[in-house]
Amino acid sequence: MDHQTPTEERTLKCSLCSKKYAQSGDLRAHLRTHTGGKPFECTVCSKKFAKNCHLRVHLRTHTGDKPFECTVCREKFSQDSSLRRHLRTHTGDKPFECTVCSQKFAQGSDLRAHLRTHTGDKPFECTVCSKKFSKDSNLRVHLRTHTRDKPFECTVCSKKFATSGNLRVHLRTHTGDKPFECTVCSQKFAQGSDLRAHLRTHTGDKPFECTVCSKKFSKDSNLRVHLRTHTRDKPFECTVCSKKFATSGNLRVHLRTHTGDKPFECTVCSEKFSQDSSLRRHLRTHTGDKPFECTVCSQKFAQGSDLRAHLRTHTGDKPFECTVCSKKFSKDSILRVHLRTHTRDKPFECTVCSKKFATSGNLRVHLRTHTGDKPFECTVCSQKFAQGSDLRAHLRTHTGDKPFECTVCSKKFSKDSNLRVHLRTHTRDKPFECTVCSKKFATSGNLRVHLRTHTGDKPFECTVCSKKFATSGNLRVHLRTHTGDKPFECTVCSQKFSQDSNLRLHLRTHTGDKPFECTVCSKKFPATSNLRAHLRTHTGDKPFECTVCSKKFVDSSNLRVHLRTHTGDKPFEFSVQQEICLKL
Repeated sequence: MDHQTPTEERTLKCSLCSKKYAQSGDLRAHLRTHTGGKPFECTVCSKKFAKNCHLRVHLRTHTGDKPFECTVCREKFSQDSSLRRHLRTHTGDKPFECTVCSQKFAQGSDLRAHLRTHTGDKPFECTVCSKKFSKDSNLRVHLRTHTRDKPFECTVCSKKFATSGNLRVHLRTHTGDKPFECTVCSQKFAQGSDLRAHLRTHTGDKPFECTVCSKKFSKDSNLRVHLRTHTRDKPFECTVCSKKFATSGNLRVHLRTHTGDKPFECTVCSEKFSQDSSLRRHLRTHTGDKPFECTVCSQKFAQGSDLRAHLRTHTGDKPFECTVCSKKFSKDSILRVHLRTHTRDKPFECTVCSKKFATSGNLRVHLRTHTGDKPFECTVCSQKFAQGSDLRAHLRTHTGDKPFECTVCSKKFSKDSNLRVHLRTHTRDKPFECTVCSKKFATSGNLRVHLRTHTGDKPFECTVCSKKFATSGNLRVHLRTHTGDKPFECTVCSQKFSQDSNLRLHLRTHTGDKPFECTVCSKKFPATSNLRAHLRTHTGDKPFECTVCSKKFVDSSNLRVHLRTHTGDKPFEFSVQQEICLKL
């Protein structure tokens, strides 16, 4: 550093730049800035310096000598200039002022770097990727992204960092220290940048604007992540499956799908989650908190994403389009599930029976068939259900509410799924096809039942007589033969029936209704079975054959009567008086 000598006493002039010095030693040192001469060499590492004083300071990096001590906090420094700069952190002195905006700085280097924000000058260029920086310290940190160098190690957990600042922030995760406090709400933060971003939640300030779509953000990091939605850049790659992500946070969460790690535990029910955001959402199931309110209808939601999806029910917006069939959806999650109807992908497998499902929700519901768990209880009759949707539909049997109306015939339904099935009676749509005989069905349930006619599978067994049935409905009807239960009562004559179909058939004896007409002779019948039997009088078909004498009959009842001629069975008993009456 040049001695501060009055200008009139400086008689030694540089022949290259005319700068003047009072001492020959200072002039010689200055000339080396032109020649590049560095005559002073370190005996330890051979590094060379232009000035002897610079060599003395450098040697302290080898000896660890720090002769300059702060009188306030006793921190020590290897250079007196470093001590002077440090003292300003105690005094608050900022002697370096920007001539453009009057902002003041504690160090001249900070002022010089700041001036570049006005001039746009970035004199420090990366030799690897040519990226430029306004500060050499920023360049040094940037170079570590190429070298992967992380010289700052945590003494607690040995995690390494590229900058000392990142290490200091990390150490606060061990100490719990949050030195930055919000002056508005007193919330504390571990980083000053987090506090500054938080303050914008009070002011509403969003100073970081996307140059592509003009969307604004309160944090520059959020803007950087957002820009990747335009560039499609995904710089973070999973080392296990090579899947790429736009943010390091998303990669960390994804890695837990490989490790099974769930570090976030609910303090109420001990359920664990792989993401803290998932835990926060889960906690609302305990507290009932719904902080997100619709500005149109005031309905409240536990999640912001649910509110955004709900708002589309008002606007009709369906921004998520299937690339296969062009069907549009109001939620991207629904689109993802829908795509599986094209790919047939079922990524969720039951650990008990290996059955696979397209959604995790369907798997959770299925697991209850193994556990018998029915967590949803009706507050009216205490009936329990495995699904919340089943409970909501059940509650409508108490209220009589049928909110789902057919736009074709105005028929109303208590469940939207029933409406969807009903609409197929108008459209004749039968989307479920049998892979064996190509017969089509309107519902997947009907297809499953039909497939059993090919496989012979009868999974529903009577606990009384062990008889098996292809459908649970047939089993329920059969059980009434054991219990004698007849829950369906005629409102006209009070006769009771074990099946609602039998009651409907019986009611036609009162109404005289015969909806089934013969296409040959126009004769009408109250039941399809009667019509089928009648049609055989036209076709001559006799499908019921006696196993004893091979005689054939039009209907099964005639066959049963005939069989008694072989067995001698007389199931109908007459009294003597009845027999006399018959003879008379």
